[in-house]
Amino acid sequence: MVILITGIGSGFGKQMALRLSADGHKVYGTFRSASEFIPGVEYIRADVTDDEDCRRAVETVVIREGRIDVFINNAGMGIGGPLEFSSLDDARRQMDVNWMGMVRCLHFVVPVMRKQRCGKIICFSSIGGLIGLPFQGLYSASKFAIEGYCQALRLELMEFGVNVVVIEPGDFATNFTAKRKSVADPLAYQTYKCYEASLKSIEKDESTGLKPEYLAKKISRIVSKKRPAYSYIIATPLQKLSVLLKSILPARWFALILRIYYKLI
Repeated sequence: MVILITGIGSGFGKQMALRLSADGHKVYGTFRSASEFIPGVEYIRADVTDDEDCRRAVETVVIREGRIDVFINNAGMGIGGPLEFSSLDDARRQMDVNWMGMVRCLHFVVPVMRKQRCGKIICFSSIGGLIGLPFQGLYSASKFAIEGYCQALRLELMEFGVNVVVIEPGDFATNFTAKRKSVADPLAYQTYKCYEASLKSIEKDESTGLKPEYLAKKISRIVSKKRPAYSYIIATPLQKLSVLLKSILPARWFALILRIYYKLI
């Protein structure tokens, strides 16, 4: 199969490109910077915040291969901190990369798959796209937007034989933690006394999380499925349980659990 992945310079993207290429697929990937290049993988320098870059990346694959069987929207970033102290520019940047980056790519991918009358679109959301996480509100908002967009897109593309799958990872040990931009204003720490302890808890969960190779293995299986599920939570049992609890507990009870877990009380 011909596969296009966004953001293969590191983390999930790099491991997926490595695994899917080893599976025998023809893999293309966009990147902004990379320390090493995977043999056999075709790299396309592109930024998902640039309309023309997205158009050119999709066009490059179609010109060379004549089709795109699987598109994986992986490129993303995180901005953390109390929402009150998060700038409007940060909010725009978070949505521009995580949500609009997906929208831009799909604007050019969808017509290709619709004309083929087949294909898989796999978009990365997060546990944070199912649960609004404290001090990660901008990130959660961008992932909630992906969930809603993909639900609508799935319904629209069913008649054309195109599957839309949403991936909801939990905490993974990648460079995402180091790259996250967090509010550093001293006043934020003074105003929200729990911010520092909560941030340390979040970073600990991520640094001790699952390995990206585990996720790549799961994606390999999803790519091979004829009828994949609408969504997959790829996370620890505890994080999967949290999603279940949100669906069955009264909202106030679940909010109390989150407040305790994230050291807000």
